[in-house]
Amino acid sequence: MYPFIRLAKEFFVHRNASPLALTETHVSHHICWPWDLDFWMELNNGRTLSLYDLGRLPLAKRVGLIEVLKKNRWGLTMAGASVRYRKRVRMFDRFEMRSRAVAWDARFIYLEQSMWVRGEAASHILYRSAVTDSSGIVPTEKVMAEFKDVVSTPEMPDWIAAWIEAESLRPWPPIY
Repeated sequence: MYPFIRLAKEFFVHRNASPLALTETHVSHHICWPWDLDFWMELNNGRTLSLYDLGRLPLAKRVGLIEVLKKNRWGLTMAGASVRYRKRVRMFDRFEMRSRAVAWDARFIYLEQSMWVRGEAASHILYRSAVTDSSGIVPTEKVMAEFKDVVSTPEMPDWIAAWIEAESLRPWPPIY
């Protein structure tokens, strides 16, 4: 089941947190509970993606994106992800999550998140996210125009540009 109660807790815990600039990092702290585990007694890879919501959605609130979405009746969707797992997260491990927007292009906002256990990186994810309306994807320029502070487009890191290029070469629909 989706961690609705944990998400509500995150919004409560960070309700008075100071606003962040669009590319600043939101830091949150979590625990790997027994219901997050797989057969090998470590954080399930699918659950990891759900738990990343616990950092990404409060980040969206702190940077003002949720307010922009409500005002314009827009939605938010994930259009792609690439995850790197490097360290096991075990039952009752406490972990820190870091979440931030890195860059954007004409259609997508690129977010990165990471989980840290005892000071070591356990996993890292790159998301391609899009703001949507009833017509489809809202151009990022239009989204950024809604922010109170002038938001200039950050330089796209090489590793993200390479991922974007690799994704453009990937066949769609899948070929079997």
